[in-house]
Amino acid sequence: MNERNPLRRLEQFGQSIWLDYIRRRMITSGELQRLIDEDGLKGITSNPAIFEKAIAKSQDYDEAMRAMVRQNKSVTEIYHDITVADVQMAADKFLPLYNKLDGRDGFVSLEVNPHLARDTDGTISEARQLWQAVSRPNVLIKVPATLEGLPAITRLISEGINVNITLLFGLPRYEQVAEAYLAGLEARLAKGESVQRLASVASFFLSRIDVLVDPILEKMAAAGGPQAQTAKSLRGEVAIASAKLAYIIYRRVFSTERFKNLAAKGARTQRVLWASTSTKNPDYSDVKYVEPLIGPDTINTMPPETLEAYRDHGNPAPRLEEGVDQATAVLQRLPELHIDINQVTQQLEDEGIDKFNKPYDSLLKTLEDKRQEMLKK
Repeated sequence: MNERNPLRRLEQFGQSIWLDYIRRRMITSGELQRLIDEDGLKGITSNPAIFEKAIAKSQDYDEAMRAMVRQNKSVTEIYHDITVADVQMAADKFLPLYNKLDGRDGFVSLEVNPHLARDTDGTISEARQLWQAVSRPNVLIKVPATLEGLPAITRLISEGINVNITLLFGLPRYEQVAEAYLAGLEARLAKGESVQRLASVASFFLSRIDVLVDPILEKMAAAGGPQAQTAKSLRGEVAIASAKLAYIIYRRVFSTERFKNLAAKGARTQRVLWASTSTKNPDYSDVKYVEPLIGPDTINTMPPETLEAYRDHGNPAPRLEEGVDQATAVLQRLPELHIDINQVTQQLEDEGIDKFNKPYDSLLKTLEDKRQEMLKK
């Protein structure tokens, strides 16, 4: 291990680094293997926006696509086959790590169609299909933390399907997500089936919280008056505060007698994953959503630019459980400024669905355009 590499040093504090990016050339060129070997990368997450960039803005997939067009496959079939193949190849690269760690890490995530975010049965059906199509033990199927997604989480866990809960913003919803996971474990055990190596993570989206709340706070601070100082002090603090309190919930839920009984039968905790960790505001540090959130049993999934920034100048230390009182105070002061954090997180959930639907639809259009071009040749 390179002790001078900040990414490798995060392992000392129980945090795994995953990459929020996938592209076929990265896998086939040896780049992914280098990240695993040199940086200690332990997983990959993907979503429709990532696949849009990888497929629409490169020629990596043209040869494979030509073959599919010759087979008269539809656009949705082409999208399905390309994404499943990428996830399979990446999962195979992580499989030695997965086996070495007894299934505790080394995962690759693939998301259900984002248009199913409000459709419980559709989500369950597609998740089953993707799980079977990828056919790798170290894959997580991404299911949104919508109200409709909660029963899907329970059902899929009960069926032995690994789940990554995505589009998670609020603390009350996180409690429901953890409950859905526990209920799934219990349902599986009630059927007499094993929960060993069954995996789930809860992906808490961070920077988007500050992107929505900060402009409100900045406007109040600029307006002056009795609330100006409070607003100024909370700028850039809400996402990190939410994450710290989410971790408190995690520690509480997974130290109960209920979970201890499940753990005795081989169940593992549903680790918290910090997502949306790229810094959107240039005024903030480019490792703002990494440094304060380092702690045991956590994952930080970084886009390439954040990974490179942390490798260059990260300063790892176990800070996640520091400043919890201050984090509590941050969320408690929001109502003074007439900011309802639950309303904020619901808005982010709604917008998040749209932000995945648009690149998904855009990619299908791009694939259709390419398909028509190939048919002419």
